[in-house]
Amino acid sequence: MSERSMSHVVTDAVKDFRGSVPECLAAGIVDMSTGMLLAVDTVDTHPTEVLDLLAAATFDIFQGRNVVMIEDVFNRRRGITSTSHYFQEILVNSQNLVHLFMRSATNSEIVAVVVCRRTVNIGMLFAQARLVMKRLDVGVA
Repeated sequence: MSERSMSHVVTDAVKDFRGSVPECLAAGIVDMSTGMLLAVDTVDTHPTEVLDLLAAATFDIFQGRNVVMIEDVFNRRRGITSTSHYFQEILVNSQNLVHLFMRSATNSEIVAVVVCRRTVNIGMLFAQARLVMKRLDVGVA
């Protein structure tokens, strides 16, 4: 049996996020090493510029200059010499939406973005998104 390509893995993952996470309006996978959006599944069409900005914003949220400085300070104070990233999940509430950003546990260069209506049950959002993320982690390991 042949391995699935990375393209198939991320495409299936965004569809899985959209189908499994309650009130999910959009999902995407960002490659942090390139800053590119690898896959997206959304209920609406969005201009390419908006999707490119999503990928750039995701990079800034997890690996922007100030975030990296915070990680370095935390690691130094704790005596950690690892280069692993400190922040793994970030939840952002906007006026009408909830945005969940999740770093892959097996490949720190992969971040999933899940966008839901503001009315979503946050506990269910995390529970369902983490289940999908575990399946994605198996594919990107």
